[in-house]
Amino acid sequence: MFDTDEYELKMQSAVEHFEAELKKVRTGRAHPSMLDSIQVEAYGAMMPLNQVANVTAPEPQMLLISPFDPSQVQAIAASIRADQSLGFNPSDDGRVVRVPVPPLTEERRKLLVKQTGEKVEEARIALRNVRQDAFKEIKRMKDAKEFSEDDAKRAEKSIDDLMTTTNGAIDELFKTKERDILTI
Repeated sequence: MFDTDEYELKMQSAVEHFEAELKKVRTGRAHPSMLDSIQVEAYGAMMPLNQVANVTAPEPQMLLISPFDPSQVQAIAASIRADQSLGFNPSDDGRVVRVPVPPLTEERRKLLVKQTGEKVEEARIALRNVRQDAFKEIKRMKDAKEFSEDDAKRAEKSIDDLMTTTNGAIDELFKTKERDILTI
């Protein structure tokens, strides 16, 4: 019998990657993962922000960054300012960095939904590639007479069922994120 576990794991990891990508998309509320892409020059090397500071969201429109080493406050603020895609203007008081998160405009919300739709398509492409790999393996095993035509059809059907289920999960995640983005 054809083992679908390997392909199920690959599809699940594609969904997990999609979820991680969705966390990077900004909604109207402040979220600490919004700054995951920030790299800070600390101690002569570029380091992710979460390795040099603690990022919290004490209120819906504010991020608070508490550096582990207070001498890094200026470098953290400069790194956030330098990332133009975020459009944040941090302020620091010498101990912590405050990042006000401005409300999204209607135009920006629609653009974010469109970008999220592109991420959905990337996830679907990854799923199709996994399905294609599974079908190649089924064909190879059928040609090698490792199992019959009926077994091959059953295996293809189980892969297609898995694909349908996984696509449903991606659609559900997208609808939830779209609601979050469009909610004012």
